[in-house]
Amino acid sequence: MVLKVAATALTAILPSKYYVHAILTLITVLVVRAFSQGRSTNRERDLHGRVILVTGGFTPLGLTLLHHLALRGAHIIALSPLPIDSPKISILVTLLRSTTNNEQIYADECDLGDLRSVKAFCAKFMSVTGSGAAMGAGMGREQRLDAIIFGHEYRHVGGLFSSRRKDKGAREREEKERKESSLGTFLMSTMLLPALLVAPVERDIRIINIINPFYAAAVPTFPPSGSFHSLSSSSSKSSFLLPEGTRALRTAIFTRHLQRILDALPSAGQVPKTDTASAPSSGGVGAIPVISPKTQKSNIVAISVCPGISRSDIVAPMLGADGSVGEEEREKSAVGTVLYYLLQPLFRLLLKSPTAALQSVLHVLFLPTPFKSTPKSRPDSKKSPTEEDALPEEILKPGALYRECAVVKLWVPRSVDPLADVPTAPSNKGKGEDKEKEKPHDDDGELGGEVTGRLVWESFEKALKEWEDANPDPDPNTTTGKSGGASGDRGGTPPEVDRDADGEVGP
Repeated sequence: MVLKVAATALTAILPSKYYVHAILTLITVLVVRAFSQGRSTNRERDLHGRVILVTGGFTPLGLTLLHHLALRGAHIIALSPLPIDSPKISILVTLLRSTTNNEQIYADECDLGDLRSVKAFCAKFMSVTGSGAAMGAGMGREQRLDAIIFGHEYRHVGGLFSSRRKDKGAREREEKERKESSLGTFLMSTMLLPALLVAPVERDIRIINIINPFYAAAVPTFPPSGSFHSLSSSSSKSSFLLPEGTRALRTAIFTRHLQRILDALPSAGQVPKTDTASAPSSGGVGAIPVISPKTQKSNIVAISVCPGISRSDIVAPMLGADGSVGEEEREKSAVGTVLYYLLQPLFRLLLKSPTAALQSVLHVLFLPTPFKSTPKSRPDSKKSPTEEDALPEEILKPGALYRECAVVKLWVPRSVDPLADVPTAPSNKGKGEDKEKEKPHDDDGELGGEVTGRLVWESFEKALKEWEDANPDPDPNTTTGKSGGASGDRGGTPPEVDRDADGEVGP
């Protein structure tokens, strides 16, 4: 009886002659949605005992990331511009701890758009007293740090229906927000780098920058205004996505150049050596093989990753319908909010959810680095696993840009080296040393090459100096010691690793 009533109702709503059309429509919708959600990572990783620092952790994407990290046992330090005792932060941290059964989730106050806030946090973390975030994470005086995930630059800045969009001053404030958030990434990366460089060489350390999906729009006009000396993007009224794309592309180029700097540091002891005594050929249990230094030269890997277009972190702020919690309040648009909810069926079909957008981030976090991957012997080989005699396995590419769980081969125009025509002073050294100095270095050409990366790095240094001049330290005599300065240390070129007489990294 029930089935007969259901069949009658279905026939009244949808005649039988339309069944084929309905099935084809349903299949099309499912295929389009599956395609729009992108690839999912097929990797997994145990994060117990790993300390991960996350910025932008209380945005929709950030909260999803914290949830996935906590489920895998990670020790998390989530940074927020709001005070940690505010109701929003304390409630969210409590919920994350209870839902994931992980008590190692901590929040700390740090506004990446505020110079003093970034310096204060980095000084506290680097302090030998074990105070602040390092002690809050339960790591005591060790200052352990396995990964830094910069997620605060992914969220869109500026509303399409904002009442201030036509206001020149408002556009300048938005551009200032983009600039200072990028400078916060640069400053924190360079100030925390000494702690990463003195970590044990066996430790797998990753620096992950999450960028917005409009980086490709900035390629034809990069650098903005034809100059690297300013971090400001084009201020054209007709350009709405270009400033966001310029910020994302600049961050990706900076990340690639950071990897070049890490690879250029003294390599002795940077990558762990193979223990031949424990190798399978020697009757041992097997050691992790170390591949060619051409593939990985440092145990610190810097990666850029684009999650794609998320309806919560990209479209909602763009329309002025920002409904996130845990971050600073933004101006909302009534028109944009209504439009956002009216178009929810279309957005859910074509745009990514926070979980789907997070897959590429998890992929670069879970992928093994070259010296952490264990190659497998071919079935017809009697030799022990080596680099040349190994089955192909996906490994993390240092310095690369990832999207949809794969490396993006983005072409960026090469820049002219301003130092190419500068004459060099004659040297009094021997001819052999002169030839060695004049020997050109290898340039991979990725993301504009070494010259573009260096110019972007120098533009960050110059903009950071201007930022410091505009925000002088109230106490110019404040210092934080050798491991990382708070007032006088603004990043710059990363320091070298201290080594003992045998060339090993010091404790």
